[in-house]
Amino acid sequence: MKAFFKELFEYNHHTNQKLWTVFNEHPDKTSEKSITLFSHILNAHHIWNSRINQIQNRYGVWDIHPIQNCLDLDKINYENSLLILDTLDLNDTINYKTSNGLAFSNSIRDTLFHVINHSTYHRGQIATDFKHHGLAPLVTDYIFYKR
Repeated sequence: MKAFFKELFEYNHHTNQKLWTVFNEHPDKTSEKSITLFSHILNAHHIWNSRINQIQNRYGVWDIHPIQNCLDLDKINYENSLLILDTLDLNDTINYKTSNGLAFSNSIRDTLFHVINHSTYHRGQIATDFKHHGLAPLVTDYIFYKR
């Protein structure tokens, strides 16, 4: 299972890097909404990694990052997720509080899957926004990545 999660996080990282390239190459067509969603993807990934590692996170859920910083943020998130996969048991449970202060418990496995699913969901929103602003939506489906 860990090998599969490593593949998913590699896909997630690869796709985020492709998005960053579009943002960087087309700043005139990049909307505030897309940058906000991309920042949110990176923030959420960071927050979940922090919860798993039981450390204080550095970003709020909706903090907006300058696009030039997003490449490094994504790389750090990816590397931290790989470290989690290398060092922790996916069946272990983490206890955490949401940004609203509500307490929950989930397995590391379910939490990591949520990171991938959440990222995919918001990249779909970015694709729609790209199309609305005259940019060709990226093909970010997992199966296309695996081909």
